[in-house]
Amino acid sequence: MLAASAQNASQPLTFVVPYPAGGPLDTSAHLLAQGAEKQLGAITVANKPGAGGATGATLVAQAKPQENMVLMGAVATHAVLPYLGTPPQYDAQKDFKPLILVARVPNVLVMKKSRAEQLGIKTTSEMVAYIKGHPGTLKMGSGGNGSIGHISGEMLKSLANLQMPSVPYAGAAPAQKALLSGEIDVVFDNLASALPLIKSGELLPLAVTTSDRNVALPQVPPVNESVPGFDVSTWFGVFAPASLPDQEAQKYAFAFQGALTDPRFKAEYLKMGIAPEDMRLKELSHFVSQEGRKFQFLINTIKIKTN
Repeated sequence: MLAASAQNASQPLTFVVPYPAGGPLDTSAHLLAQGAEKQLGAITVANKPGAGGATGATLVAQAKPQENMVLMGAVATHAVLPYLGTPPQYDAQKDFKPLILVARVPNVLVMKKSRAEQLGIKTTSEMVAYIKGHPGTLKMGSGGNGSIGHISGEMLKSLANLQMPSVPYAGAAPAQKALLSGEIDVVFDNLASALPLIKSGELLPLAVTTSDRNVALPQVPPVNESVPGFDVSTWFGVFAPASLPDQEAQKYAFAFQGALTDPRFKAEYLKMGIAPEDMRLKELSHFVSQEGRKFQFLINTIKIKTN
C-alpha cells in the first residue's frame, strides 16, 4: 500500500484545506480523498482556515516528512498572497511540490435580480453604461481586500474606467448576504455558491470572469466580451511539501488525478462548475509560476490595497 512507502508508514495522510468547511475547495478535497484512498490509504481532510489561506499553507510548507501532509492550494495561497501586503511565512515556489491541478473556474458577476430589473440592467455592457451615467451610485462588494472577487472588481473598474465604491466583507458568504439584502449592488461571486441562487432566480448572472464560458452556465458570456482584456480565474490544486521525493510525488499525482476523473463524482464536480483538468507536476509548477507573475502585475497595476 502506497501509504506505507510514502512520507510515513505510521501516519495517515492529512489533506489540509486552508479555508472553512463547506466551500468548493473543501468539497473537492473530500471527493479526492475518497477517490484516492484505495491507492494512498487512509486520508483525513483537515480544515485550517486563517489569514486568507496562509495559515493552512504555512502548516504544510513547514511540515516535516513524518507529518505526511498535502495541501489544497489555490490562486490566493500561491499567486496572490505572496505579492499582497506582508508576504506569508512560506515561499510559494520553493516550499511546495505541485501535484495536480483540480480546477480552473470563474467567478461570476452577479446582481440581485430585482435590483437589476429596477435599474434596467440585463448585461455587463448595460451595467457599465449605468455606472458611467451614475458614477459612484452602485457599490461593489467582495469577500475581503485582496480576494479574487476584490481583484476582479478592481480590474473591471480599471479597464472600464468606472467610479464604483468597493465594500469588503469578511468572506464570500457575508458579501453574498449583503448583496441579497441590498447593502451592495454588484459582486464577483464564487461560482459554486452563486449557482443555487442563480437557478432559483434570486441572482442575475451578467458574466463569468474567465475568457471562455463555463460548463455550468453556458448561456452566460465572459466579461471580456464587454470589457476587452478581462480574464481572471479561480484555480486550485493539490500540493505536497517540497521535501516529498519525486517518485512519491508521481504516485500521489497519479492517485489524485484518478480520483479527479472518477465517474462516481462527476455530478458533484459539475455542481461546482468543475470540468476535470489534466495538469500535473512540472506542468503545474510552470503554471503556478506564470500565475504568480500575472497576479503580481495585476496587484501592482491596479494598486490593490490591503487596509
